Amino acid sequence: MATVARFNVAPVKSTSLQHPDAIDLGRNGVDADRRFLFIGVDGNRISGAAKAALLGIRSTFDEEGDRLTLELPDGTRAEGDAAPAGDGMRVALFDREVDARPVPGPFDAIVSRLLERDVMLVRVERPERGGGVRPVSIVSSASVEELGRRAEQETPDPRRFRMLVELDGCAPHEEDVWTGSRLRMGGAMVRVGAGVPRCVLTTMHPDTGEPDFPTLDVLATYRRREGELVFGVYADVEEPGRVRVGDAVEVLGD
Repeated sequence: MATVARFNVAPVKSTSLQHPDAIDLGRNGVDADRRFLFIGVDGNRISGAAKAALLGIRSTFDEEGDRLTLELPDGTRAEGDAAPAGDGMRVALFDREVDARPVPGPFDAIVSRLLERDVMLVRVERPERGGGVRPVSIVSSASVEELGRRAEQETPDPRRFRMLVELDGCAPHEEDVWTGSRLRMGGAMVRVGAGVPRCVLTTMHPDTGEPDFPTLDVLATYRRREGELVFGVYADVEEPGRVRVGDAVEVLGD
């Protein structure tokens, strides 16, 4: 039987992942996950390889106190109020636009120096978030192992895919056949959707941003769907609830 192996969340989009023992899965996903993101001062999102330097930043969000902390790889820290201020804006993500407002404080300066370009931190307005168009993403460890086998290399670090839920106990790409089905995961129920298109970020080490695995080249040999290279699946939340590492995953059909 499939079980939940790990969760991957990040308060600030594209920063270092955290792995809680449990998540509260709501209709719009995990509330604090990808709540913030850095964009260019021109209002455009940071995309592709330009995001690599963000991977080493650890972001911590205190929801109760509404405070955000960023820690850079060299130990530089910035902490402050996470409340937005100023005029709202529309930010174009990969698959849609979201409403967001700037977050004042020390965050822009330290990350601009790291990226060697001027950026600004914004907070995405609820009910949206800075992740994918679907609130849940799922991949199995067996699928990641299959990718390594096809590349004739060691299994790549699955964190590079930045999926909300990782599963154990599946056959390779078993999650594909669940499309259209409901899954019971702990106290929540989700409905599985389409495959997740992959980008150049999946070729980079999830801590350093250094290219270390030919993910897209390998996917192109066997995972091309309607012009996209897909890996893992999206899902929508039909019944909110708490999900814990080790919870069983039951396929209930449509």
